[in-house]
Amino acid sequence: MTVQSRARQAIAIGIGGLSGALAWWIGLPLPWLLGAMVGTMIASVGGAPIRGPNRLRPFVVPVIGVMLGSAVTSDILSELLTFGPALLLLPPFLIVTAALSFLVYRRLAGMDAVTAYYAAMPGGLNDMMLLGEAAGGNGRRIALAHATRIFVVITFVVLFYGIVLDVGAGAEGSRRPHVPLAALSPMDWLVLAGCAVLGAQMGRRIGLPAPEIFGSMILSGVAHATGLVLTAPPTILVVGAQIVMGTIIGCRFLGVSVREIGRDMTIGVVSSVAMMAVALGMATLLSRMTGDPLSLSFLVLSPGGLTEMSLLAFAMGQDVVYVTALHIIRITLVIALASPIFKWIARRGL
Repeated sequence: MTVQSRARQAIAIGIGGLSGALAWWIGLPLPWLLGAMVGTMIASVGGAPIRGPNRLRPFVVPVIGVMLGSAVTSDILSELLTFGPALLLLPPFLIVTAALSFLVYRRLAGMDAVTAYYAAMPGGLNDMMLLGEAAGGNGRRIALAHATRIFVVITFVVLFYGIVLDVGAGAEGSRRPHVPLAALSPMDWLVLAGCAVLGAQMGRRIGLPAPEIFGSMILSGVAHATGLVLTAPPTILVVGAQIVMGTIIGCRFLGVSVREIGRDMTIGVVSSVAMMAVALGMATLLSRMTGDPLSLSFLVLSPGGLTEMSLLAFAMGQDVVYVTALHIIRITLVIALASPIFKWIARRGL
C-alpha cells in the first residue's frame, strides 16, 4: 500500500469520525455509523481525495457482532415463552414487508434481483450489505436502502409517538449507555475477544451467512445469556468499529452522481413507508391479541435497527426486554434465512 493510499484512507476516517461526532451531537439515530457514512458519501460525491479503509473490515465487523450479542440476557431467554403472539406474527410480518419492499426496489427502482432482494430484507445495514455483496449485489445501493429505512423509521416513530400517541422520549434515551475501558476485567476482555475471534472463525467453518458478524454475535449472546460476561464491548471500540464501517460504506459512492443517490433515497422512502404501514397493521392486531398498548406493539414490530428500537423503548418507558428480544429474533432470522431462501428461489427461477 502506497503512502498516498494510506493518506487517503486516513483522511476518509477523519471525515467519518468528525461526521459521526456531529451526528451524535445533534442526536441522530445510529450516529457513528450513519454519520460517518453520510459524511464520507458527501465527500465521495464531491470528489475529495479519500479511499475506503477496506482492510480494516475483517477486524471491526466482529466487534459489531459482539455488541449485538451483548443485548442477549438471561431475562430475555426466560421471558421468551411469554412472547407467543408476537412470535406468531413475526414470520408473516417479515414475509409481507420483504415482498412489498422487493417489488418497490425491483419494479420502481429497476434494481437487479440480488440487489433488490437484499435491499428489501428487514435486517441490519451491515449484515444485509455483507450478504448482498457476497451474493453479487450492489453493496452501496443495498447500504443506502437500509440507511434510508433506519432514518425514516426512527423519524416516523418519534413523530407518531409524540403527535398521535402522546408518548414522548427523554433526552437520555437518545444515547447508548457508555461502557468505559476500565469497566472490563481481564476475564471480560478475554471472553469478548474470544467471542470476536473464535466466532468469526466458527462462522466461516460451518458456513454461516455473514460469518464474522453472525458467528461473533452467537458466541457473544451465549456468553452474556449464561453470565460468563455481563458487560458490552467498550464504547470506544464500538464507536470506532461503526466509524470504520460507515467510512467504508460512504467511500463506495466514489464516482456516483448526486442524481443516482437522490433516486435511490427516494425509492428507499417509498419502501420504508410500505414497511411501516404493514408494521402498524400488524401491531394493531398484536395489541388486540395481547392487550398491550399500541405504543409497545409497534416498537416490537417496527422495521428499525436493534439498537435504535431498544433505546427508544427505554426512552419511552416501554418494555425494553420484550422489544429487544423480538428484534434480536427478527435480525437473527433474517441473517440466517436470507441467503438460503434466495438460493432456493434462484434455483427455481422464480
